[in-house]
Amino acid sequence: MRRWLAILALALGGFGIGVTEFVTMGLLPDIAKDLLPAQFAADAADATASTGLLVSAYALGVVVGAPTIAALAARWPRKRLLIVLVTVFVIGNLATAILPSFGLVLLARFVSALPHGAYFGIASLVAASLMGPDKRARGVAFVLGGLTIANIVGVPFGTFLGQSFGWRSAYFLVAVIFVVTLVAIIVTVPFQPGDPRATLKNELSAFTRLQVWLTLLLGSIGFGGIFAVYTYVAPVVTDVAHLPASTVPFVLVMFGVGMTIGNFAAGWFADRSVKLTLLVGVIGITLAVLSFGLFAHTAPGLFITILFVGLFAGTCGPAVQTRLMDVSHNAQSIAAALNHSALNLGNSLGAFLGGLAIAAGLGYISPAFVGVLLGLLGLVVLLSSFAVDRRRARS
Repeated sequence: MRRWLAILALALGGFGIGVTEFVTMGLLPDIAKDLLPAQFAADAADATASTGLLVSAYALGVVVGAPTIAALAARWPRKRLLIVLVTVFVIGNLATAILPSFGLVLLARFVSALPHGAYFGIASLVAASLMGPDKRARGVAFVLGGLTIANIVGVPFGTFLGQSFGWRSAYFLVAVIFVVTLVAIIVTVPFQPGDPRATLKNELSAFTRLQVWLTLLLGSIGFGGIFAVYTYVAPVVTDVAHLPASTVPFVLVMFGVGMTIGNFAAGWFADRSVKLTLLVGVIGITLAVLSFGLFAHTAPGLFITILFVGLFAGTCGPAVQTRLMDVSHNAQSIAAALNHSALNLGNSLGAFLGGLAIAAGLGYISPAFVGVLLGLLGLVVLLSSFAVDRRRARS
């Protein structure tokens, strides 16, 4: 019972991270109208695309924070490190909710993201150790499950709250979630020492491994395709499918349902074949975002295709995390955290490239076709990684 309560506490942190990361996408028009009023009045699409920088700022915060914190704090007792990371989440999200200007909110989003990758990395290691060696991927999937469930419950509710009472209310909600997480971790997570053999040199040795780089590149490019679509889902709902803004939370629920199904299925499958799970996930992402681009102009097409975009997004998460832990050897702390650097680099890349396509006048559906190109590039990277494995097995 203590083990499962600890895993639930860790998953609750993942839930809070999922809300703070993804709720921004559903509130982009509201944030643009409040923080960039003159630009919004002149060109709503351009202002919304500019507000997409908040998504990129959060993603870049993850990219910077994950390897830095993981490498420097690998020897820390894991429970103590988790407590510090969650405290930063509380402060960062309160700052997002309070600060008055776009520039300051942009900075707050960057700071809020710094603990993201390190939290998931350390929490995944703790959960994997609690579950045992034959259920590592399922332990990782449980922690990531908090993030995926956030897309069913937390993100749609946060979007509804932000649309009804002002976008800042969504970030006050996130701060409360992290306060509850902090208490739950203090009470339930058992003491686990850091790795006494960990040194900065050992952790940084992960960057000398080709397979680590290929796996990180896969995560960045593959998830870029997802976030090219997901970042701008709110204007697709209203301006492409011509549905009311109140429909946005329900579309986000569909994404979250798909992501949760994919996440827990991937935890089971990846314990049997990480490579096959990755292959199915990357091909699935490419086909799903292509279908979104072709069919999202109707309500049924929008709901069905966003479900599959979420499903294959969820499929890749535990598989990429487990693959990184396998290929990093004695640098698991930084490798586990780097997964989220890679995924959020993809988040930033997808949001940026999708915003460029919109700003170029190609329409709100154009990021889906950007996503197709990124998915195909991800498939090339994955097949290259498999080729390296085969070559090394023969030598």
